[in-house]
Amino acid sequence: MSIQLIPYNTIDKQKWDACITNASNGVVYAYSFYLDAMAKNWEALVLNDYEMVMPLTYNKKYGIYYLYQPPFCAQLGVFGNELTKEIVEKFIATIPLKYKYWDVYLNYKNIFSINNFYVRNNYTLGLDKSYEELYVTFKENVKRNIKKCVQLNCTIKKNILIDDVIELAKEQAIHFSALTSVDFAVIKIVYNHLLQLNQAITFGVYLNEQLVASAAFFFSNNRAYYILVGNHPNGKAIGASHTLINEFIKAYANKNLVLDFEGSDINSLAFFYSSFGALEEKYPALRYNKLPWYIRWAKNNWAFKIGKLFFLFVLCNFLLL
Repeated sequence: MSIQLIPYNTIDKQKWDACITNASNGVVYAYSFYLDAMAKNWEALVLNDYEMVMPLTYNKKYGIYYLYQPPFCAQLGVFGNELTKEIVEKFIATIPLKYKYWDVYLNYKNIFSINNFYVRNNYTLGLDKSYEELYVTFKENVKRNIKKCVQLNCTIKKNILIDDVIELAKEQAIHFSALTSVDFAVIKIVYNHLLQLNQAITFGVYLNEQLVASAAFFFSNNRAYYILVGNHPNGKAIGASHTLINEFIKAYANKNLVLDFEGSDINSLAFFYSSFGALEEKYPALRYNKLPWYIRWAKNNWAFKIGKLFFLFVLCNFLLL
């Protein structure tokens, strides 16, 4: 078994993408176009002739290289067929020593027994049944909310403008996310690319012509990703988001497709997803810290940070004299 580190500029993207397409655990986030868009930098670990691959998404700060999870990339890790614990551990052991800090999410088929990992939660719903069979598994609160939305004469539209979805998602993200305007601009590029391939769609729920719930879905590897979500406060009390997901399920029922909710570790969201009959799908994440002791100390020492700010303040005043 020969795992090689392949620098970005020598990655064979045609072979890379073929590996992700044919992998039993392939996901949209692992394709080269997606990584090119979302990751600041990336290189790769490759087994033999692209039989299995692992993207290493990285950045550099203060001269130190570190691995991080790019925005809108719920799962990465090792991709291929017939993955074993030993193979995944070998990939992880091959990560270059230059990376002094890791905080990355692997995927649902990456199993290993290495220390310094923690578990994240996802929810998925198989759509390979009739809508009627799927609807029966909805919890009563979902059914009530859907009826409420119908009674208020809400309208559901497909293929709404991605800009409208992003605007609503931005308003929501301010309260709980570190996503930036640049991140939203880049995901729009990805959406438009997938739209041209018939692998993306948007849905919106309107109350009196006001958009109160919206989402973009990506399609890849027999999965539909609930990836870019925006909900207006006016839609929360009327079941707008329940209605949107119900409409998507109705449109894609009886298909060889899994609806991937992309989370969540937040209890309220986990309950929301499970209310549609979605099942929990755990996946591992790795956190590793071999930063120099003085950087680790600085990261955790508020006195140092305050002192640094004071020093910069004094320096700026000195330079202005």
